[in-house]
Amino acid sequence: MPPPAATYMVYETRRRDPDPRRAALLVIDVQGHFASPAAPIMPAIASTVSLCRAAGMPVVYTRHVDPVPRRRPLGEWWPSDRIDAGTPAAELLPGAGRAEGDLVVEKCTYSAFAGTGLEEALRRAGAEEVVVAGVMTNLCCETTARDAFVRGFRVFFSADATATATRDLQEATLANMAFGFAYIVDCERLEAALGKPAR
Repeated sequence: MPPPAATYMVYETRRRDPDPRRAALLVIDVQGHFASPAAPIMPAIASTVSLCRAAGMPVVYTRHVDPVPRRRPLGEWWPSDRIDAGTPAAELLPGAGRAEGDLVVEKCTYSAFAGTGLEEALRRAGAEEVVVAGVMTNLCCETTARDAFVRGFRVFFSADATATATRDLQEATLANMAFGFAYIVDCERLEAALGKPAR
């Protein structure tokens, strides 16, 4: 469930705008399996992608796909909740804004950096900052953001283009991100920072 429009301001402890010359957008797991929690934020996802793309930022999508056999401990935590390759659950949602040439990273755990080559791809693209959007806020988005931070990327975390199961979980992640990992942004903040109108 997305937060109210100004929720990011409640948790904002530091303010900074992304530098589009050094930033990439990471759109996390906006795929069939997560269609229900993603539905309310799809307009914000589309606006975020449009703003970042218009500013010249690389847009990277991730897809969670479970290996066979499934690895521990994720399989123990979600024993009956699989995302299998080649199924609609694994495919990106049509409204996610993917364009030809966008990198799509396949992952099998919460962090988009774990064993995927994402860090190397971002470094090759000259990225020193990442903007994180997608689902689930408190699982793959938060873990990816924390991992980006410890790998030396400056992190921006979207308040309105992320979603999870409950408002409490959403807001807990925003508070944690703002406290020590990420600058909180939303579509309005990105529009002001990147100089392009949100659509």
